[in-house]
Amino acid sequence: MPITPTYPGIYVEEILSNSRTITAAPTSVTVLVGYTHPFRTKPQHYGAAVQIFSFADYEREFGGLFRVDWLADDVGQAVFQFFANGGAVAWIVALEPQFHPLGAGPTTAVTPPTLLIGSAATGITFTGREPVDAAHPLTVSVTNLKDSGAVADVTVAYSGRSETFRAVSWTDPANGPEKRVGTASGPVSSLVTVAVAGTPTAWPAALGPTPLAQPMPAAPFTTYYPGDFTDAFEEDKALDKIAVFNLLLTPGIWDPAVVSGALAVAERKRAFSIVDPPADAVADHTGDPLPLIGEIMAGTVSNRIIPKSENGAVYFPYLRAPDPATGAPVTVAPSGFVAGVIAREDTNRGVWKAPAGFEAVVQNTVGVVPTGRMTDQRQGTLNPLGVNCLRTMPGIGTIVFGARTLVSANTALQQHRYVPVRRTTLFLEQSLVASLGWVVFEPNDTPLWVSIRTTIDNFMLGLFNQGAFQGTTPSQAFQVSCDATTTTPDDVANGIVNIVVAFAPLKPAEFVIIKIAQLAGQSQS
Repeated sequence: MPITPTYPGIYVEEILSNSRTITAAPTSVTVLVGYTHPFRTKPQHYGAAVQIFSFADYEREFGGLFRVDWLADDVGQAVFQFFANGGAVAWIVALEPQFHPLGAGPTTAVTPPTLLIGSAATGITFTGREPVDAAHPLTVSVTNLKDSGAVADVTVAYSGRSETFRAVSWTDPANGPEKRVGTASGPVSSLVTVAVAGTPTAWPAALGPTPLAQPMPAAPFTTYYPGDFTDAFEEDKALDKIAVFNLLLTPGIWDPAVVSGALAVAERKRAFSIVDPPADAVADHTGDPLPLIGEIMAGTVSNRIIPKSENGAVYFPYLRAPDPATGAPVTVAPSGFVAGVIAREDTNRGVWKAPAGFEAVVQNTVGVVPTGRMTDQRQGTLNPLGVNCLRTMPGIGTIVFGARTLVSANTALQQHRYVPVRRTTLFLEQSLVASLGWVVFEPNDTPLWVSIRTTIDNFMLGLFNQGAFQGTTPSQAFQVSCDATTTTPDDVANGIVNIVVAFAPLKPAEFVIIKIAQLAGQSQS
């Protein structure tokens, strides 16, 4: 506050600086949208955005991994690989799976498998907490009956896991099925819950391993349904509730409507979408006559279209990884792996470093699927189309070996050809938008313009010192303009202040050419 001098001496007055600070936006906060565990996802999470910081968080909130033939666990696998490869922060938008008829007809809710022992009036119903199919049955056994059948052992088995509850009694409430095995509101078993009807005095009978039955429509279709993603992508829904995120994944989904919706959200939120290719796409026709990834990107394969946007990139092919539950190799969509690699590179090097090359090693994989192996010559035809290849290199491992966006082939959008260039631009946009809110309603004149320039200059200089831009001097690397040349009197009259921030982006050394020559006149030895 102003000082009024009244006596001879020295007075101190603190003056507020006209320079503010800009906080760098995060670069690898990742959103994954899709189907989670159908019976263990907490109901309140459907359609909402839930933040997690580890795979243990995902298991607690969304039930972890599962494997059945009627619903792909692409999200669970992607989350696991994201954290295994260096990811740190993720948001999950879970979609509730439903059976969608192939023809006309209403959708049907997915209900858990059940088994009734005894009668509906005086029996016990076991309800599964895991999905089942022919290869993954969930069974219940009732053995070792004693005390006139009032006490028995109950064994539950599923996919190599088993739980045994000894001396489960009908007559002793403290040791009854609902206390020992657990109910829907108070689960104990990780595989089943129970509901007892009536007041029976004994177990109905001994029972060998009996599978729970999964109610299934005649023609289920649940791998994915484009309409299920509509609400998540709409404005003012789950994704708009997240203040800032950087990477958007719809793991395992290549449907044009879904990918287009995800890219539209990425453009709206200044984020970047990692796109999975069709699962049946191949590198070449040396094997089965399946669609070529190059032809898909060129748009010459019917029903196989990948929408184009500078805010997205596609990575090919799928990878083989050990199943966390069994250790057996399974096929996994690449987006979760790549998001983790990007997060690791952002932490180690910065968003301006291409998340590709020999240091971009993919962890927790045994290599690419056989139909995705390729030669240098084959990749030479895919790279200009914007296909970022995953390659398994002898002595190195599986690496990300491409850094181009989906518009790589578009000559009009060459400034957005490279992933790190586009992501750096988005990083600057998010950082400036989040930190310049103080400008609103300030007097629109020279003092404000000087303050804006100083604030942004300091931020850009810090990035320059980290090696984020081309150029050997700050003036070569970036320029910030906010003065009477960018904001005219008409702009001032309309409450507008214009800020121009230009930077020289770092582009990856994609092609390294070595020229070798002999010195003339040198003797041979």
